[in-house]
Amino acid sequence: MEAILQTSIKARKIADDYTKKPKIVCFGSHSALETAASAKRFGFETVLIAEKGREILYTKHYPYLYDQIRVLDNFSDLINEENQDWLIDENGIFVPNRSFSSYVPIDDIEGKFFVPEFGSKSLLKTEDRGLTKGQFYLLEQAGIRMPHEFKSPDDIDTLAVVKVQHAKKPMERAFFYPSSPKEYYEGVEKRLKAGIISEEGLANARIEEYALGPVFNTNFHSHVLKDVFGNFSFVGFSGRIQSNKSGFLDLPAREQLEFDIPSTNQEVGHEGRTMRESFKIMAFEAAEKFIEICQLEYPPGMIGMCGLQGILVNIDGEIFYVFFDVSPRVPGDPATGPTSPEMEMLTMKYAKLGFNVKIVDPLDITMLEIQEAFERGRLAEIVT
Repeated sequence: MEAILQTSIKARKIADDYTKKPKIVCFGSHSALETAASAKRFGFETVLIAEKGREILYTKHYPYLYDQIRVLDNFSDLINEENQDWLIDENGIFVPNRSFSSYVPIDDIEGKFFVPEFGSKSLLKTEDRGLTKGQFYLLEQAGIRMPHEFKSPDDIDTLAVVKVQHAKKPMERAFFYPSSPKEYYEGVEKRLKAGIISEEGLANARIEEYALGPVFNTNFHSHVLKDVFGNFSFVGFSGRIQSNKSGFLDLPAREQLEFDIPSTNQEVGHEGRTMRESFKIMAFEAAEKFIEICQLEYPPGMIGMCGLQGILVNIDGEIFYVFFDVSPRVPGDPATGPTSPEMEMLTMKYAKLGFNVKIVDPLDITMLEIQEAFERGRLAEIVT
């Protein structure tokens, strides 16, 4: 924690010294297109950090979104002093996404990354599912309902989901669904032989009771300038499109039973969703609780876009919102914003607060807060 504190103090001092409008910096992965498009709508110049071999999407097909593109041999090279110095000289504000904490070692992020970051350095590591005070600890401390966890596979007595790290894809997990210890061990053996999982990944796996119901990812923006914007802005619900799970579920039940190869849940896209108003208040209550616990456990708490992944479960005729995962940074589905009626309502919210802006995408709120912080001389308050 001391390393993060010192890094954040230095980053805030750097941001406080910015006299020109900052440039928005992001990794060429995950949500780089939405981040840059929102930045452009608010008149920011943009800088893309790309990894060699993965840059062609941005350099060939979307070059108009980026004023500068810096191609590195590896994303982790961002920590190198010359790269950081260059971004600071460019008045860079870094907007973190999942790729940032996946490809750059968390110790480097917390102790060596001094570029001002619109996001919480301390919370990024909570996505590590083996961390003692990780995302599940935060959900529990916040009093947010979660699926029951089986501490041992021998305790499985109903349909469960095993969430284990994929052996070949660092950003993906390989789920399977046993309903007994026997099915668990059979599933493990099959996936180990196929090379989908490893013994190391299995040791850190989480086994939960399967929560039956539709998935509603609750996406929101946690404001730092709460005196200006309020506590948070809800930006909409979303669901995931997964391969090859989505195709598997399209098959008739008979063919599903005959499909004798391990399925995977690799995320390939997202879709916007709406929720009945009678259930919607549960999403707002969960967001409020989560923001509060993050401020207590990992000050200064949540900054900017984030998401709570949940399921609406029907138990004896009563609907409950059960949450099973957290994205303490820009969620993987920022593009769902334009499909959501929330964008028009957010435009009305900010108009009422005195801002003459049209909110097109959730990341517009990120750019609005950075813009206001800079214009008010409060840029140091919103970065870590």
